[in-house]
Amino acid sequence: MYDWPKISDIATAVRDKKSSAVENVQEALKRIKELNPEYNAVISVIEEESLKRAKSIDEDIVSGKPVGRLAGVPFIAKDNYLVFGADTTAASNILKGFRAPYQSTVVERLEAEGAICVAKANMDAFAHGGSTENSDFGVTKNPHDTERVPGGSSGGSAAAVSLGMVPFALGSDTGGSIRQPASFCGIVGLKPTYGLTSRSGVVAMASSTDCMGPMTTNVDDAALVLDVIAGKDELDSTTIEREEVSYTDLNESLKGKRIGVVKEWFDEGLDPEVKKCVEAAVETYKAAGADVKEVTLPSLPLALAVYYIVVPAELSSNLSRHDGQRYQYSAAGEDLQAVYKNTRSTGFGAEAKRRIMIGTHVLSSGYYDAYYKKAQLVRAKLIKEFEAAFEEVDFLMGPVAPTTAFKIGENEEPIQMYMQDMYSVAPSLAGLPALSVPCGDIEGLPVGLHIVAPNGKDRSLLAAAKQYEDMQS
Repeated sequence: MYDWPKISDIATAVRDKKSSAVENVQEALKRIKELNPEYNAVISVIEEESLKRAKSIDEDIVSGKPVGRLAGVPFIAKDNYLVFGADTTAASNILKGFRAPYQSTVVERLEAEGAICVAKANMDAFAHGGSTENSDFGVTKNPHDTERVPGGSSGGSAAAVSLGMVPFALGSDTGGSIRQPASFCGIVGLKPTYGLTSRSGVVAMASSTDCMGPMTTNVDDAALVLDVIAGKDELDSTTIEREEVSYTDLNESLKGKRIGVVKEWFDEGLDPEVKKCVEAAVETYKAAGADVKEVTLPSLPLALAVYYIVVPAELSSNLSRHDGQRYQYSAAGEDLQAVYKNTRSTGFGAEAKRRIMIGTHVLSSGYYDAYYKKAQLVRAKLIKEFEAAFEEVDFLMGPVAPTTAFKIGENEEPIQMYMQDMYSVAPSLAGLPALSVPCGDIEGLPVGLHIVAPNGKDRSLLAAAKQYEDMQS
């Protein structure tokens, strides 16, 4: 494991000429080269482009030109982000060789502040999974135990940060895909309020829950990255206005804050040792002056079923564009219909096919009312229950996942894998900001504390996590 300084310190050192952007990029590339053969966190490296950008930043500093808040800070983007200089495959062979015609808004905003993308991270293909075992480019291994998964679908990003390849990475969270791997790898993972970060230029999974967010080693870095990438984007009509106050302003006291411990997140299915770690973290908040009470959300046990109806329905629509006509891979066929069939049957992996079939089924005539419509009604009920809970408390807390990182191949049955999302999907369905912050370990395997805040309260969420982090240090 390697330790980078905080992002702000890296950028300050570059601006003050105590280090250089080129040196930082070279260090990141060196670490990737040394570690990736064992852990497989990275799919592709952007060496030439990243060194060129770093040299330009150093030259600007020498000539006295202004540089951004992230000047010379290297980072890795999950491979569903469109980035210049490398293929964007979403870890699927069906997109192998695809070169982005433009960059994602999030990457553009980071680069405008001087950050430098050095590589693309491995992931579950099209973000379908909770382990990064579904990648067409091989399994990523957990930095704390190479026999275990790093989580998913942003497992490559989480592993890269945990290993010290880069100071931060970008992930995407549809139902827990930033938070769960952050928990498994012992880092901070933030899912912002839905719409606070742009989805433009990111390969879509489920359009109503996809969120772009940072994965970092500490809360301050997550706040700084969010401060750079947050806000309205004319290329994404679902984006919302950001807070006027900087997300890096985390000076909020815990005294008098009301914390709700979600009863349904501590029921049967939670590993007893994980439960102990989370309960100890909540006690830390209580000792710091927060008021703690139990909160119940009656519809939470239905959240997983709702998620696996709504999300496959949306992704089945989003993946219909991969037909052998518009992107890289195209299988031969005697007519257009055969090309469609052959391309999709050989290009998509098993999990993508499974979710497409589920989604197509629940949207089909005769089943739409029975499944999709009912799921959306329960989703609306769940949102109202969250709203009611947040009238009584400022934050909700619980575990991120029911276990620590499981062994590679352990959850081969789809239902077993889906159950790993049982605590993380509900905030996604409600569009709420949520994060995972390390709160201990079990026999060397990290455990994350799940903190959820009301819609739009991302800064308060980060402040609460920061206070806990400071109490642990």
